Amino acid sequence: QVQLVESGGGLVQAGGSLRLSCAASGSIFRTNTMGWYRQALGKQRDLVARITNGGSTNYADSVKGRFTISRDNVKNTVILQMNDLKPEDTAVYYCHLLQNYFNYWGQGTQVTVSS
Repeated sequence: QVQLVESGGGLVQAGGSLRLSCAASGSIFRTNTMGWYRQALGKQRDLVARITNGGSTNYADSVKGRFTISRDNVKNTVILQMNDLKPEDTAVYYCHLLQNYFNYWGQGTQVTVSS
């Protein structure tokens, strides 16, 4: 019913920037929340940022001031602009969609930040 396709992951040096994109397709409701979670080695999957269809955002404290989440409701696409990346940002980043009490996940994209 729903597919989330991520792109933009890769390797970047500390202090650099990376832009992640996630396009949702299928049966997408107008009212939904999209966001990004990440899971580093040895850690649980945690929220990075999320945004509602109305534009309300939430960020993890660790990324505030560095990351910016945005979306295009026509394209059903969510963007995560990551600036001033740090080695501790290294993780698999997962696109997430919540609609009608159902959670959908992308396949994950690796982000590696070298020192």
